[in-house]
Amino acid sequence: MSISVLLVEDDIDLASTIVDYLEIDNIDCDHAANGVHGLTLIEQNYYDVILLDINLPRLDGLSVCQKARNASNDTPILMLTAKDSLADKVAGFDAGTDDYLVKPFEMEELIVRIIALSKRRSKQTTMLKLADLTLDLTAKSAHCHDAMLKLTPITYKLLTKLMQEQNHPVSRDALIQAVWGAEQPDSNSLKVHIHHLRKQFQQHNVSVAITNKAGHGFILHQIDQLTVD
Repeated sequence: MSISVLLVEDDIDLASTIVDYLEIDNIDCDHAANGVHGLTLIEQNYYDVILLDINLPRLDGLSVCQKARNASNDTPILMLTAKDSLADKVAGFDAGTDDYLVKPFEMEELIVRIIALSKRRSKQTTMLKLADLTLDLTAKSAHCHDAMLKLTPITYKLLTKLMQEQNHPVSRDALIQAVWGAEQPDSNSLKVHIHHLRKQFQQHNVSVAITNKAGHGFILHQIDQLTVD
């Protein structure tokens, strides 16, 4: 499966060069020329990585990054900027960026950074949300409206992985790695804990579901809204 990237960059010539270069490496790239359009695309679509210029018209890159994080979006963000001072980098990381690339840069380095970021979701967000389900990564708790779901340490890890990859399939092996690491659980342990999560969803009338799609994996999605890559 190819990597999906959003580029938010107002320099049209640079943006065209980046988009063309990424396509050669089988990286799909949407483009927005201002911060407002970029934020709209972030809210409407799923991306593996966001490439975000700081100096953008209508809404600057730091604000776009901060708004995305405040909305619990955990897509890895790579800041592209001509500013290379320590203060500028600190401001970027404080806003929630994951990496920093100073212009001008080599396209080969950009590709390497994108591939590395695409392999993980961002750790900059502390809240994950899907429909009426909210997962607090700091408190290690899940809520639906004002009710707290009863989670064991294992079901918390399981829900975290599914929330991080919401609306996208997660294989059985990936879930086992995220929850148990190198240890191999009993053959039906994963099934038992997913059953526990489903019961919690039902008891609290949470409008999300876990669906097992043969050949794809387990997908956490809003009820009646399911797509498979």
